[in-house]
Amino acid sequence: MEDGFNVALEPLECRQPPLSSPRARTLLCHDMAGGYLEDRFIQGSEVQNSYSFYHWQYIDIFVYFSHHTVTIPPVGWTNAAHRHGVCILGTFITEWNNGGRLCEAFLAGDERSYQAVADQLVRIAQFFGFDGWLINIENSLSLAAVGNTPPFLRYLTTQLHQQVPGGLVLWYDSVVQSGQLKWQDELNEQNRIFFDSCDGFFTNYNWREEHLQRMLGQAGERLADVYVGVDVFARGNVVGGQFDTDKSLELIRKHGFSAALFAPGWVYECLEKSDFFQNQDKFWSLLERYLPTHSICSLPFVTSFCLGMGTRRVCYGKEQVVGPWYHPSAQEMQPFFGEHKLAEDGRGWVKTHCCLADSWHGGSSLLLRGVIPPEVGNVAVRLFSLQVPVPPKIFLSLVYKFEGTTNVRVALELTTEDASSCHIGSISVLNAETGSRHSPRPLRVPPSKLARWAGRCGQQLSGGWIQRCYETNLHGCLLQDLFVNFSRPPGSQVEESFICRLGEIQVVDANSLLAPLPHVQNVTISQVCWLPPTSGSEGLPAQLGLSCTLHWSYLLRHVRGFRIHSWQTTGSSPIREPPGLEKPTFLGLAFVNQYRVVNLVVEATRPGQDGRVEFLVEPVPKEGFLVPQAEWGRAALIYSAPQ
Repeated sequence: MEDGFNVALEPLECRQPPLSSPRARTLLCHDMAGGYLEDRFIQGSEVQNSYSFYHWQYIDIFVYFSHHTVTIPPVGWTNAAHRHGVCILGTFITEWNNGGRLCEAFLAGDERSYQAVADQLVRIAQFFGFDGWLINIENSLSLAAVGNTPPFLRYLTTQLHQQVPGGLVLWYDSVVQSGQLKWQDELNEQNRIFFDSCDGFFTNYNWREEHLQRMLGQAGERLADVYVGVDVFARGNVVGGQFDTDKSLELIRKHGFSAALFAPGWVYECLEKSDFFQNQDKFWSLLERYLPTHSICSLPFVTSFCLGMGTRRVCYGKEQVVGPWYHPSAQEMQPFFGEHKLAEDGRGWVKTHCCLADSWHGGSSLLLRGVIPPEVGNVAVRLFSLQVPVPPKIFLSLVYKFEGTTNVRVALELTTEDASSCHIGSISVLNAETGSRHSPRPLRVPPSKLARWAGRCGQQLSGGWIQRCYETNLHGCLLQDLFVNFSRPPGSQVEESFICRLGEIQVVDANSLLAPLPHVQNVTISQVCWLPPTSGSEGLPAQLGLSCTLHWSYLLRHVRGFRIHSWQTTGSSPIREPPGLEKPTFLGLAFVNQYRVVNLVVEATRPGQDGRVEFLVEPVPKEGFLVPQAEWGRAALIYSAPQ
C-alpha cells in the first residue's frame, strides 16, 4: 500500500512512429546532482525555480540516472514521459569495490542467482509502471561473472518483453568480454556480445568520427539500437557538448545512429537559474534539425500547457493557492517550442515560450509573440503533431487572451492527410502545402449535453480569458497537425504585432462527452495521526495537526488526476452539510487512488463537542471539464477531545 503512491497513473501513450521503427532515436539520460532532488516528493513540494524538462516531442527515451544500485524513476517523471509517448528507464548500476562484490554474488554463481535479480528488476518495472533498465556495470568482473553477463541480459530482456509491453534493456559501454573495465567509446568485437544480448548499446563519450565509421560494420541492420553518448557537460576529450552539442549530433546523424544525451540539465546546473527557460530553449533549438519528432495518436487531446510548477495554482481561471509549487506529475502535454518564420522574407514570425506569469489552469500558459507583415493576411504556427483517425464528430476548444489592445484574431486550425475517403463537412477549407488545413467554425452555443464541457463558449471568463469552441465533422480522415493562426483585422494594411497567451486546447471525440462519468466511490480514511494541540491566538481556539491517508475506488483510465479538498466544522450542533456557497479548502493533487494528508490544521474541540473534517475527492476527466461537486467522492472524520 505504501509503494502504491509511487505507481504511475499514465500508461505509455500510443505514438507514431513507434519506438520499434528503424528511425534513429534520441535518448535523454537525466543525471542531476545525484538524483532524487525535489522530484522525489510524490505529492509535490512548495519550492520555486526547480528543474523542468518540456521538450518531450524531440526525445524517444528518458533514463533516470543516479549512483544508487537500483534507481527507480520518481513517479512524476514516469507520468510526464508516458503522457508524451516517451519510454522511461531506471538504472541498475554497480561501481567500485562494493559493486564488484555485488556482481560476484549474483553473476559468478549458477543461473538461479542472476535470474532472481532479473526477475526482481522486471517486477519492479512492472509494479511501478516504467519501461525497463539501463544496465551499467562500472567495475571489473571475474571470468565466471562476465561469462554469465550475456545470459543475464538475455534472460532480463526476454522476461521484461513478456511482462512490460514496449520494455527496453540497454547496456552501457564499460566492461569488455574479458571482464576488464575498459571503456571503448564504440561498439566493437570486445563488447559486441553484450549488444547482441539486449535491446541496445549506449557508448561512452570520448569518440571521434572514425569510431562511428567503424561501428557501421558492427551494428549491421541495428544502427538505431546504437546510442552514441554525448556528455553535455563536455567533460574529457569529446566532440561538442554544452551549446556546441549540435556538432556531436551532426556526426551521429550523418552515420545513421541514435544519440544519447547525457545530463542536458547542464543548462540548469551550470548557468544562471534566472535565465533557465531561455537557456533551455536555446539548447534544444540548436539541436532541432537533428531531432526527429513523434506524433500523438489518441483522443482526447487536452492540455493547459502546465509545466507541473508555478508561482500559484489556478483552476479554470480562478486562483486556488498563492505560493510556489512543483509537481512533475501535473505537467501537461507540451508543444513544439521555438520560432516560426514565414517563408517569403522572414518578416512575419511567431515565437513560443513558457509563461509562468499567468495561467488558465495549473501554473503556466503558453506565450506566443509575433508579427503579421502588411503583405500577408495571417501567420500560423504548428504546436502539435498528431496521427489520429478522426471520429465522425470532434469538438475543439481554445482558451486564450491577448496582452493589451489588439484587433488581431486567433483561431485553431488542423490539417488532415489527403485521402480519397476523407470527407469534410461543416467547416471552411484552406489549401495548405501538404494535406489540407481546415479552420473549424466557432460553436456559439454547444448542445445541451455538452454544456458541462463548454458552458461559456465565446464569453470572457475569469482573469480576462476567452474560450472559443468549434465543431467539426470529418469522415475517413487522419488528423495530422494542430496549428494556431493569427490573422489581421479586415481592412488593415499595416504591420500587426501581438502577444497572446494560450490557456488550454482541447480536441475531443463528441461521443466521449455523452458517456456518463463514473463517480468516485468507497472513500476511506486510515493511518490517522494527531499532533498535540497548540494554543491559539487570543480569542481563537486551540489547533490540532491531523495526518491521515485517503483511499478511494475509481477507474484511472478516465482521469488526468484528482484534486483533494477539505471542509471543517466544529461545535455541539448536529452534523450538517457545508453551506452551498462555501468553498472547500484545496489540499493538493493525486495521481493514484490515494492521498496522504499531512499536518492539516484543524480546530481542537472543547469537552462535549465534536469536530468534523470532511475530505472531498474531485476527479479531473481526461476531456477537461469540471465535475459537479455532487459527484465528488467524500468521507468524514468525526473527532472529540479524550475524556
